[in-house]
Amino acid sequence: MSLTKRDSNSERVILVHINFPAGNMEEDLSEFRELAISAGADIIDLVTGTQRVPESKYFVGSGKAEEIRDIVSANKINLVIFNHVLTPAQERNLERLISCRVLDRTGLILDIFAQRARSFEGKLQVELALLKHLSTRLVRGWTHLERQRGGIGLRGGPGETQLEVDRRLIRQRMKAITTRLTKIRKQREQGRRARRKAIVPTVALVGYTNVGKSTLFNTLTGAEVYAANQLFATLDPTLRRIELPKIGPVILADTVGFIRHLPHNLIEAFHATLEEVSEADLLLHVMDAQDENRQFHNEQVHAVLQTIEAQEVPRLAVYNKIDLVENAKPGIDRDEQGNIKRVLVSARLGLGLEELGLAIGEMLGKKLVEQEVILSPNQAKLRAQLYAKEAIVSETIDDEGQSHLLVRLPRDELERLFPH
Repeated sequence: MSLTKRDSNSERVILVHINFPAGNMEEDLSEFRELAISAGADIIDLVTGTQRVPESKYFVGSGKAEEIRDIVSANKINLVIFNHVLTPAQERNLERLISCRVLDRTGLILDIFAQRARSFEGKLQVELALLKHLSTRLVRGWTHLERQRGGIGLRGGPGETQLEVDRRLIRQRMKAITTRLTKIRKQREQGRRARRKAIVPTVALVGYTNVGKSTLFNTLTGAEVYAANQLFATLDPTLRRIELPKIGPVILADTVGFIRHLPHNLIEAFHATLEEVSEADLLLHVMDAQDENRQFHNEQVHAVLQTIEAQEVPRLAVYNKIDLVENAKPGIDRDEQGNIKRVLVSARLGLGLEELGLAIGEMLGKKLVEQEVILSPNQAKLRAQLYAKEAIVSETIDDEGQSHLLVRLPRDELERLFPH
């Protein structure tokens, strides 16, 4: 199902985009093109149309399906991609009619994810999502799937069709992947517990795909996370430690970009990765300052955050790419009460990053409290614990051996350790 090649052997593709004015099935045509290009498709033609509701047999009407068949035949098309979610039956019916492979929107996004995954965990997550998708689409018309297995060692039993074997193997593989991902998830949770124990806050970058999150992440951390002007350039979460004024160490997490109608299988498969978002202390919601569809894209980000139960995490709006917006200046915008509305930056040119650091510190500082405490020499264990938590801002020791500490901790923990 790969669409990766772009040379003379690349897949010649027709895109199909249908408008449904009365329903909630509308998809963005320009985003669809970007998805296909990101997958490596050689787009030969675009078929559009308007329908009230999808047809049960071909999704499109029979006349539109025959139009697609004629274009496929005339242009030696390898693949037809629909900007919609098709049922397995609709895919099979279309393939039989047009004698060509058919892929729906979910399959297209899964293909892109399969190309982009680089880490072991990311590859497992994508494979799990692909297998779940494939398990509903095993029957396509290949005759060997209908044949009964037999032969030495298999006679005398009820037998098993090749299709049943394939389904059983897929179930076994899905179970094995789920077990591996569960172990990785536990390891990730141990890492989060260690960060919580050390009072190191986590800041996760979220946003619609291709808004420049990875470029911003690289600029802030000096990392070399893959960043490109394409959808889903980054899949695997990357964590880096940075120092912020007045806050100290912070863990910055780069995450997968969101998109409209992100397939449920992918959200489910990437749940362990997305937990970095739901467990974060602060979300940097990165937006493209020049994007005319910014408000719509924001709604899609909010929808995914709700799905992963991260809607309650404090959020800081970051408008990126201001170098492409006329008269836009880097800095912090505040409302009438003095609260931060948004921070304007250019990750590519490094503009507004100092102000962004100050804004992050201000947002995180609301959760942390600084207080002076005095520890006697016999409280060395508590002093060591505070150092292990990286909670001590400064320390002086008086003539009696007492430690005068300025500590920074969440208010509830400060009250637990030093009750009034």
